[in-house]
This record gives sequence, C-alpha cells and structure tokens, in this order.
Amino acid sequence: FVPNISFGPAVVKDLRPHSKMVFDVHLMIYNPGQYAPKFAEAGADIITIHSEATGEAGSVLKAIRALGVSPAVSIKPKTTVEEILDILPLVDMVLVMSVEPGFGGQSLIPECLEKVSLLAKIRKERGLKFEIEIDGGVKMDNLRQVMDAGTEIIVAGSAVFDRRNT
Repeated sequence: FVPNISFGPAVVKDLRPHSKMVFDVHLMIYNPGQYAPKFAEAGADIITIHSEATGEAGSVLKAIRALGVSPAVSIKPKTTVEEILDILPLVDMVLVMSVEPGFGGQSLIPECLEKVSLLAKIRKERGLKFEIEIDGGVKMDNLRQVMDAGTEIIVAGSAVFDRRNT
C-alpha cells in the first residue's frame, strides 16, 4: 500500500462525462476513507478498499455506501476469508487478489481459487448479495477454472494488453 494515489479523482471526473461504463475505483492505499468522498464526488460507481489497509474497514465501507457509492473490499493472497467475515454484509463485492499486488504479468496463485469457492459458499449460506471478483494471473488457459470456482467479475490486464499472451 502507498500513502497517496496515482490516478486521482480528477481523472475519474474528467472521464465520467464520456462514459456510462461502471467506474470501479480500487484504492490500494492506507487510509482509504480519506479519499473515498473525493472519488464519490468525481463519479465513481464502486469504491474498493483493502481490508489490510485500515483497522476501520467496516466504518469506511459504511461511509462509502452513505456517499451513494457501492462499497467493495479486496483481500491479498495471504489474507484469509475468515478475516473479513464480519464485513461481508456491508459490501456489494469482494475482490480476491490472486497475485501479490504491484506487478503485472504474474501467475495466478491457485490457492486463491479456494477463497473464491469459500466466499461463494458463505454468500449462499448467509443469504448475502455480494459479487465475487478476481484480479491477477487470469489467462485463457485458467479462465474456466476461475469461473468454475465462483468468480463473476474478472480483471484482465496482461491477458488482454500483453502481446505475448495472444
């Protein structure tokens, strides 16, 4: 995590009039609650925070919803699903990072698919409504496995933009 942002609210604000697509802002920063109001005002539809970046994830997620924006939480590969059980009712989406954040082109960590399956099971058992997203290492050769685990939203970076993957 970093203390500040690289693509700030001004970028969202400038792009918003030109697109009706969903703007999912992923805040990989410490103190995400400090920036959430600025991104909401700029036109973000979803604000994703990392549970590991704040000791107040529940409060931040509630504040995001109060701004009229969909709250989401992300977990890194070493974070367990059990660590976010208490905040699952507060989110519209859970993002499972399937690589260590920071560098594109990494291989998917297979154990992260177990988290996806567990989240899908918990969602069904508890009657929750959140969607499950995955980010990192998804390629054509593992896409079926990723989807079969219960993933509904896939972030694809190098699989789309790296010519070596075509």
